[in-house]
Order: sequence, then structure tokens, then C-alpha cells
Amino acid sequence: MSAAKFQQHADAAIADIRARGKRPILVGGAGFYYRGLIDGLFDGPGANADIRARLEAEAERIGNDALHERLADIDARAAHRIHPNDRIRIIRALEVYELTGEPISSLQRQWEDEPPRYEVVAFGLRRPRDVLNRRANARVKRMLEEGLLDEVRRLRERYDLNHPAFQGYGYVELWEHLDGKHTFDKAIELLKRNTHRYAKRQMTWFRADRRLVWIDIAEDSTVEELSSRIVHHITWRLN
Repeated sequence: MSAAKFQQHADAAIADIRARGKRPILVGGAGFYYRGLIDGLFDGPGANADIRARLEAEAERIGNDALHERLADIDARAAHRIHPNDRIRIIRALEVYELTGEPISSLQRQWEDEPPRYEVVAFGLRRPRDVLNRRANARVKRMLEEGLLDEVRRLRERYDLNHPAFQGYGYVELWEHLDGKHTFDKAIELLKRNTHRYAKRQMTWFRADRRLVWIDIAEDSTVEELSSRIVHHITWRLN
């Protein structure tokens, strides 16, 4: 699911919801997809098959980490946002730089100069870092209890690690464990660490959006309490 395809599907869903006299609510944590829907996709160059093929070959030869380090040298902002295992987005960022001579993160700042596609009232839910990390660890434990390792074993029989679906956290770490690169305990340690880092990057991404109203969540906060605070703010904003 590319950001462009997500935008198309979301636009259709929003139009359908509005046609029924309802108000659309967008919920989720993927910053790039959120910005693509609300503010539009950046006006970057089209794909270049030759550059992509060369970078793919380099990734096979020297590894994703090496390409990610190269990206960090030319565009630290993009490298901070893109996971070292996300080969597709690393290659796209390097491709854009080769074609334009500009970092992809600079081009994506076109969002700041254009009006949004939709007017929104946006909220971010914020927890203390230690609580967030503890919940992330619990999520990793639950994923394993629900059969993540067996899922990776089955997927290895049909696909290779470069398939876009395997850029999610948990797949790469356990795949490398099954390859003998890590012990199981080490793979879980890496999965927890990478999840914490991803959460930190997401917070950095969303903090840059000044439209967001941040709501701090206490340990004993209830869904009803948070919903009431959000509805109160929306009512105040619309009036």
C-alpha cells in the first residue's frame, strides 16, 4: 500500500462518509500517510528504472545498512525517519537525490508552503517515555504469544526478505534469527529496541505538525475521559 494508493482509497472513503452526512475520523500513527492525505504528496521526480536497479544491486552486494549510511551522509533528516531495513524507501530517497540534487526531506517540505487538502482538527495522544516503552515491550510479547515466529517461518517458504511486506517490525529480526544471525533472545532484544526507536521517530515527526493538540495520557486515564476531552475541544473549536 503506497502513500499514493492510500490517498486514493482514503479520499473515496471520506467522500462516501460525507455523502451520508457524517464526519470522517482518521485514526492511526503512520505520519507519512497522514501528511500525504491531509497535505498532499510531495512533487518529486518519477521513478528511474536504471537508478533503482543499480541501487538494488548495491543493496544486495553491500547490505541495507550501507545504503542507509550513505543516505545519512546526504540527508540526515530522511535517514532518521527511514528504518535501516526499509530498502524501498532508502532507495527512493537516494534516487530522488541523484535525480534532483536535493534531499528528499527538503522536497517534502513543500507541504509547508501549500494549503492542506482537508481542514482538520488533529489530536496526538502522548504517554511518558517509560510507559510507552513498557507498552511496546508488552506488545512484542503478545505478538510472539500469538504466533509471530511461526508466521515468519511460513513466509520464508514463499518469499524473500526484500518483499515490501517484511519491512514491519518483527519480521526482519526473527528472519535473521532463523538464518542463524542472532539467538532468539537477541532477536527479541533487537525487536524491542527497534520498536522504541520507531516510536521516538514518530513522535519527532508529529511534533513538527503545529496543528496537533497534544493530550497527555495518565496511567489511570479512561477512554471515556479522553473522548470527553477531545469532544470538548472540537466543540470549542467549531463554535
